Amino acid sequence: MASNNPWHHMRSAGVADDIDFEIKGQELQFVEIELDPGESAVAEAGAFVWKDSSIEMTTVFGDGSADQGGGFMGKLLGAGKRLITGESLFTTVFTHTGHGKARVAFASPTPGAILPLKLSDLGGTLICQKDSFLCAARGVSIGVAFQRRIMTGLFGGEGFIMQKLDGDGWVFVQMGGTLTERTLAPGEEIHVDTGCLAAYTPGVTFDLIGAGGVKSVLFGGEGLFFARLTGPGKVWIQSLPFARLAGRMLAAAMPGGGQNRGEGSALGVLGDFIQGNN
Repeated sequence: MASNNPWHHMRSAGVADDIDFEIKGQELQFVEIELDPGESAVAEAGAFVWKDSSIEMTTVFGDGSADQGGGFMGKLLGAGKRLITGESLFTTVFTHTGHGKARVAFASPTPGAILPLKLSDLGGTLICQKDSFLCAARGVSIGVAFQRRIMTGLFGGEGFIMQKLDGDGWVFVQMGGTLTERTLAPGEEIHVDTGCLAAYTPGVTFDLIGAGGVKSVLFGGEGLFFARLTGPGKVWIQSLPFARLAGRMLAAAMPGGGQNRGEGSALGVLGDFIQGNN
């Protein structure tokens, strides 16, 4: 990318559409995607900001990936995966049907950062929090990553059903607050608040470990468990997950309301009881 050109571009031999893009803003960002004729971008409902008139909007069943296979049943299974992650059964596809270049813009609904990632640079897969996906080039598939370890299944609840993004194209994920990236060497281990874990590559091993004595739960408000991440691979950490922001706002607005818990909190009903929310 030339220093005087803000637009990013990557040519791919895979199935995803080739797109140019530019991310604008600081704390409240949006991404402009530039499409050639016939190219498409897919986005979650509510992310759209504006588009050129030659870009048509279509709602599709499933995730809008290029080839979902299996006819209607394949699309149904794909849509079912999205339903499990708490997302809509439908995805909006934006396709450039005119001549020349046209642009469409999408915005993150919460304060934070939009992280652009080329899935082919990450081995074709990214695992992220279940509400992280913002938009992508057509050809990226949105699925589910189940955390199968016993500790996770016992205490994690639905917070540890995460999104799995597959493909070889550009994908844009939304992160809360300030974002940091860590590259873990083989065997290197870090502990992250479950809500602050934004995304990681499949080579990273995910598990939960105890965060300390009961006092840390009663007085620190940090929860019973940390996410333990072991390399090799990349990990992205967000400083302000939306659930934490919403909890603080609720606590300020309603006496006794709100919780200091992350999106992937392992507390559940027990946490509500301990923290006096029930």
